[in-house]
Amino acid sequence: MNRRNFIKNSSLASLGMLSTRAGSQEKQSENTKRTDKLNIGFIGVGLRGRDHLELALLRPDCNVSAICDTDPLSIKEAQKLAEKAGKGELKVFTGEDRAYLKMLEMKSLDAVIIATPWLWHTEMAIAAMKAGKYTGVEVSGGFSLDECWQLVNTHEATGSHLFFLENVCYRRDIMAVLNMVRKDLFGELIHMECGYQHDLRNVKFNDGKQPYGGGVEFGEKGFSEAKWRTTQSLNRNGDLYPTHGIGPVSKMLNINSGNRFLYLTSTASKAKGLHEYIVNHPQGGNSHPNATIEWKLGDVVTSVLKTINGESIVITHDTNLPRPYSLGFRVQGTKGLWMDVNSSIYTEGLNDKHKWQPAKEFLEKYDHQLWKKYENDARGAGHGGMDFFLLHEFVECAKANASASIDVYDAATWMAITPLSEQSIATGSMPQPFPDFTRGRWTERTNGFAVEQ
Repeated sequence: MNRRNFIKNSSLASLGMLSTRAGSQEKQSENTKRTDKLNIGFIGVGLRGRDHLELALLRPDCNVSAICDTDPLSIKEAQKLAEKAGKGELKVFTGEDRAYLKMLEMKSLDAVIIATPWLWHTEMAIAAMKAGKYTGVEVSGGFSLDECWQLVNTHEATGSHLFFLENVCYRRDIMAVLNMVRKDLFGELIHMECGYQHDLRNVKFNDGKQPYGGGVEFGEKGFSEAKWRTTQSLNRNGDLYPTHGIGPVSKMLNINSGNRFLYLTSTASKAKGLHEYIVNHPQGGNSHPNATIEWKLGDVVTSVLKTINGESIVITHDTNLPRPYSLGFRVQGTKGLWMDVNSSIYTEGLNDKHKWQPAKEFLEKYDHQLWKKYENDARGAGHGGMDFFLLHEFVECAKANASASIDVYDAATWMAITPLSEQSIATGSMPQPFPDFTRGRWTERTNGFAVEQ
């Protein structure tokens, strides 16, 4: 209810500063015009899709026009959210894999949010842009460089905007560190580290009986992500999920806005984690059929990126071994550095020589003004409140038919890390050049993300 009252009573325009106004040179879509109330549809209302749906249902400037999913349970849970919010039953598209195409034919629909399994993201986003809808798509790595170019080409041909829904860019400590970077606390940036280090073994498997996690089955016997995500570890070897780390780092380094990635190299360790999980699980064992699987994904994949401005970035993908959660951020420059794994900071001249200092004082001092002002309103939203800012910014950009804060060029660049890492590993860690998805416009684009006013 705090969020509802905030949206009703606050000046929403004050949050508009988050938007990147880079002066897109592409043609504007004629189908999506500025509106004060957004008619929005959801393609995929599983666990992640319902996170966004729940927030949208609270907004008086949003009308949830329709939902689409092939899973009856997901539709049922989404309808419960609508009923709880006093919205009645939602219009449903279901019954076949491409039922979403019928939903996109709705002329009244202004925008869509896509939160489906990874394989569908590009196909659905392209169809939505071609239909003239302001398109929000959940994050994943790409399956090929070609699909990354397809997203860019579709945006440029149609003028329809794509908003890449990377929520970690709005994490409170990340936005505070972004302020520190912009206020020159760390000096000239030299080196960054990030990644996705998250034990997902319990997510990737299901016993076929429990609603979520806890077994050794996947695919048809799985539930939710276990139905589709686990096969990625079976068939691919690369950084499958780079955007939670590289997204915030890219905004700090002005990637695609005065800076760009030149190349990467990647190395993968051996793959043992999922096998050990299966053979040691009470429902598994050495005789279980899944115990004979040869998993392709290395348990730890390490990629090193180089930018045209000279910075280096290390990205780590680590999801199949026991470990605490961490995105492993490190921001280092000529005057000092911040690391989130120990929540510590060192700044030359401010710290005792060569001694870490707790980052708490700095994070409070440089707290982003949006978090300081609206922390109570964001409380209760997903992922520590950052989903509130992500969904809000998507809605505000879509209502204005404005360039996305995290746009199609960001999406293509960050997604490209996955196929490039696969190619590097397959060729003995040979360097792989990055495409310039901006076609040279990175030299003139400006980074307006979360600029304090």
